Amino acid sequence: MTARPLPDGPLVAFYGDDFTGSSAAMEVLAFAGLETVLFLSTPAPERLAAFPGARAVGIAGVARSQPPAWMDRELPAPFRLLAGLQAPVAHYKVCSTFDSAPHLGSIGRAIEIGRGIFSGGWTPMVVADPGMGRYQSFGHLFAMADGRGHRLDRHPTMARHPATPMDEADLARHLARQTDLPVGLVDFVAMKRGEGDAALDRARAEGAAIISLDVLDSETLAEAGRLIWERGGAPVFAVGSQGVEASLVAYWRAAGLLPAEAAPARCGPVARIAVVSGSVSPATAGQIAHALDHGFSGIRLDARRLVDDEAWEREIGRAVAEARAALDAGRDPLVYSAAGPDDPAVAAQREAVRMAGLDPVAASERLGAGLGRILRAIVGSTGLTRAAIAGGDTSGHAALQLGIDALTALGPLDPGAPLCRAHGAGTSLDGLELALKGGQVGRPDFFTALRQGRRPPA
Repeated sequence: MTARPLPDGPLVAFYGDDFTGSSAAMEVLAFAGLETVLFLSTPAPERLAAFPGARAVGIAGVARSQPPAWMDRELPAPFRLLAGLQAPVAHYKVCSTFDSAPHLGSIGRAIEIGRGIFSGGWTPMVVADPGMGRYQSFGHLFAMADGRGHRLDRHPTMARHPATPMDEADLARHLARQTDLPVGLVDFVAMKRGEGDAALDRARAEGAAIISLDVLDSETLAEAGRLIWERGGAPVFAVGSQGVEASLVAYWRAAGLLPAEAAPARCGPVARIAVVSGSVSPATAGQIAHALDHGFSGIRLDARRLVDDEAWEREIGRAVAEARAALDAGRDPLVYSAAGPDDPAVAAQREAVRMAGLDPVAASERLGAGLGRILRAIVGSTGLTRAAIAGGDTSGHAALQLGIDALTALGPLDPGAPLCRAHGAGTSLDGLELALKGGQVGRPDFFTALRQGRRPPA
């Protein structure tokens, strides 16, 4: 069978339900040689026109931390803009650990909205991505942590996620709590036997609207991409992690539609960086500890104070002043609200939010925005050229405070967290090198590697 050729113009149009995950999707495409731009909000026509060679266009959003009513109001506009690009693949990008619940970050509701705008055909779902340590077998998702694989509902981080704890590894069962759309499966056994098409046809004949595709290795990754590209229709509306892009790239390479993998550009070191973190992940806690052991200056942000306007302003000002003092002393400032899920600061913040009667979603937004204001003040007054934001749920609100409106990928650091170049007409932060790191992403030395622009030779 002859592969369907790649048309001119955009190939993939995607919306990410958080900022860190959106940069992971951009990374896959950009480092495959496909020019990709990620906008931080729905772009105006003139901003789209500023990237005429883009083969993939993404919009980073914050839907993962929002209720279904917010999705009903806010998702149609970016979806319609992306649909207008007429890319053959439209993608609602979710976290590779499927973070979601019926009341918060509902993937099911987002699919319902997207199917009404992009396509009425079947919706492929690819959540696993071996490059990120995510694997799917018979519809159940597994994720690596500290070198060991865990079923999602027994994962040391995801089973304890503060907003959307995962108590179900069967993605069809988990999704059934969020939508009435029937979910089918093409499992890895059918794929490896060359029976993927038959399994797909069977699932569609049984009425499945969403069809989950197992991915365990490079073979099943490319087969998932083939099913999306050759059997998904034009256009196809897909849902999943950056595994959607990874599967497409794997198939396009296998079919000779893209050249073999090339070494992406490497970035050089800088003297100093600044980091802000709203993550409560154990992985980020380990990265914070490693950074503090290697010369970074840790600055704790007391997130309890966000419930009071004046107290929060003073806390933001204190963090900025301490960060500037750290830079004056030749150290890298690292502003963080917590060091892992067991940090007493996590429970203290939740109790302060509860006592103040503040909505937890609004509190998360306020924390993220505060971190963004801190980072903007640090960079704007010191001339730093490289920075990082850690935390999937807070990164979007933080990045929106920087006055930038788009990102392009510069070079790799760890899978899912590339070093990017920030774009923003009329802002002093245009050209800032920025990494958006999800809570579970990256090796322990992530922040020191970011300062170097690459990892030291093995």
